[in-house]
Amino acid sequence: MIPMQWLGTWKNQYGSILRITRDEASQIAGTFETALRDSSFFGDVRPVIGVHSGNCIGFAFCTSDAADGAIATFSGRLVEGQLQTVWHVVANKPSWPHAVMTNADTFERA
Repeated sequence: MIPMQWLGTWKNQYGSILRITRDEASQIAGTFETALRDSSFFGDVRPVIGVHSGNCIGFAFCTSDAADGAIATFSGRLVEGQLQTVWHVVANKPSWPHAVMTNADTFERA
């Protein structure tokens, strides 16, 4: 089996960009920039850290504002050239049910 090469630029169905610039010993690093204006992360390129095993990957990033903080985590796998992920965002909101969001995104190499 040929090891997966995660390095490069990945774009999801909304236009958000994941750039993986380092891939060493099953650990990745890079940046994430959302295209969604209503996101807590909009307008800021956020550092990403993560891990991978085979065709499975997980990565996370957070907002730069601790007072209005939020963290996003993505987990997924590569299937037929597409990185299919599920994500969770937990934000510093007064009510727990409004603090958590989850959904799915599909990334392709840009």
